[in-house]
Amino acid sequence: MSFQQGLSGLSAAAKNLDVIGNNVSNSNTVGFKRAEAQFSDVYANSLNGGGAGSQVGIGTKVSAVLQQFSQGNITASENPLDVAINGAGFFRFSNNGTISYSRNGQFQLDNLGYIVNATGARLTGYTADVNGVLDTSAPQELKINTADLAPQATTKVDALLNLDSRQAAITAPFNLADPTTFNHSTSVSVYDSLGNPHVMSSYYVKTAAGTWDVYAAVDGVQVGSAAVGTLHFTPAGAIDTSATTLPFSISVPVTTGATSPMTYGFDFAGTTQFGSNFGVNALSQDGFASGRLSGFNIGADGVILGRYTNGRSSKLGQVILANFANPQGLEPLGNNAFAESSHSGTPLIGPPNTGSLGVLQASAVEDSNVDLTAELVNMITAQRVYQANAQTIKAQDQVLQTLVNLR
Repeated sequence: MSFQQGLSGLSAAAKNLDVIGNNVSNSNTVGFKRAEAQFSDVYANSLNGGGAGSQVGIGTKVSAVLQQFSQGNITASENPLDVAINGAGFFRFSNNGTISYSRNGQFQLDNLGYIVNATGARLTGYTADVNGVLDTSAPQELKINTADLAPQATTKVDALLNLDSRQAAITAPFNLADPTTFNHSTSVSVYDSLGNPHVMSSYYVKTAAGTWDVYAAVDGVQVGSAAVGTLHFTPAGAIDTSATTLPFSISVPVTTGATSPMTYGFDFAGTTQFGSNFGVNALSQDGFASGRLSGFNIGADGVILGRYTNGRSSKLGQVILANFANPQGLEPLGNNAFAESSHSGTPLIGPPNTGSLGVLQASAVEDSNVDLTAELVNMITAQRVYQANAQTIKAQDQVLQTLVNLR
């Protein structure tokens, strides 16, 4: 007689209880994916070539324990570096060159500025240069660059105005200190190559119907001794491009140690001369001062966008994701990490929300996908299966005892 079936059933049921117990113990582990034990039967080969109908199985065995990569609930967190994946994909980590993958997006910065997980493995992605241009050639360890944002000198000022055609022409010589020698004025800040701000004031003097001289002053000092340019308008109130050459060129010496002279264009594209009050519809320039990193956030596309004290923003990097043809073939490493294996296939790497990859949600984490209610029901079932297999061993023992007691 054989106790094999009962013993194999006990072993399989115990293994199933181990898997269920591990799921329950990790029900609060961020990014954890529940496992499921799968079983198969075991048949003995017949030595006398008997038909299939005469063969009796010799029990069961655990054929595989597979992770179930279903989506977990996403919960908001108070850590701005926490990131949850909504959809397929894994974060990619590097630990001294050893690559691993995980769904756990609880991150922090180490003392060198790298984005790391709880074990110190560094998150990888596409890095950015000082100009915010991403290097997508190969994934690198992501490091937050806390250096000041370099200033940018003004190269162009754009003014969108309406000059009042009802204004009378002025014949007196222009004098920026005398408001009666110009019809309108406005001002904007411009920046030299070191990021120092300078106030550029512009003055508009009507010299004839449809003709306006434009004067400029930087930090209260007039630029040149004459107008920097003249605006000519058509009878319809638009700039006459055949008689007006834009942009006007502004060149002024600076004493801040920056590049001197400071030179930039002054454009009036779209400016009009209508019979309505003078108005500044838009006044912009492309320069800015240096800025210090004040914070950053991670977008749904994985782009890490830094915010600076000068009001500017710049890309600091991009988080990438990896997916596999067979995620269940990944090799578990512990600490919520997995490694590539021959069964998983090669990783398919790309930015979030491309291909089959999911999107990211910052300041959030993905909860474990363990359903405690279902696991507790499975535990009761596994316990009953264990007891039933124990009963088969007990029955075999009673039969054997009966044979031994035959006289």
